[in-house]
Amino acid sequence: MENLQGKTILITGAAKRVGKIFALACAKAGANVMIHHGHSPEEAESLRDEISASFSVSAWVLTCDLSLPDSVSQLITQANEISPLYGLVNSASIFENLSFQNTSLEDWHKHFAINLTAPFLLSQAFAKQSQHGRIVNILDWRALRPAADHFPYTVTKSALASMTKSLAVALAPNIIVNGLALGAILPPADNSSAKDKIVEAVPAKRWAEAQEVEQALIFLLTCPTYITGEIIHLDGGRHLV
Repeated sequence: MENLQGKTILITGAAKRVGKIFALACAKAGANVMIHHGHSPEEAESLRDEISASFSVSAWVLTCDLSLPDSVSQLITQANEISPLYGLVNSASIFENLSFQNTSLEDWHKHFAINLTAPFLLSQAFAKQSQHGRIVNILDWRALRPAADHFPYTVTKSALASMTKSLAVALAPNIIVNGLALGAILPPADNSSAKDKIVEAVPAKRWAEAQEVEQALIFLLTCPTYITGEIIHLDGGRHLV
């Protein structure tokens, strides 16, 4: 792991699943971690205790409903008051299997609020309060290969991919902005039989390992500052087929 010693990273949606992997990766690399959650207080507090017990870093739990713009704008301020931020990882998202025909206006607004508007507001606030640092937007292989499934999710992730590149230009040279597009990282939470079908479509023919996810994120938080506006696919080649 590259060294993030003494730096503080805010990770949205950090209490569970991939967000938790990101939080642990930053702690392993020596960073202090801001664990954001929306509705998972027990999981967030458990993760904070795990980080505090396992690594010589600090960890804090921050609660914010990312669907509320006024609350989102205050999250960066709240974090900076605790410890000045070096990095922002926009990881929180909602992922619902909705077709175009089945997507209601409420579904549409909900996906945009969490998956796109929140990263926009957080990045804007981060840039206003930080003279330098890193932003990593968590994307999906679908963002660059959109199809009909998961319609509102895919549209918002595609927009976030475009925003990643625009922010890289707008915030250069002081803030580095890159994206990490994920594929088959963790099996479905419901442990459904669909997990086998998912891997069949992956050229690598397997799920990602947690260490690979950790390494990809830490690279983007520590890579040369001449790398900005890039989107790295961690998907076993899924976006190619």
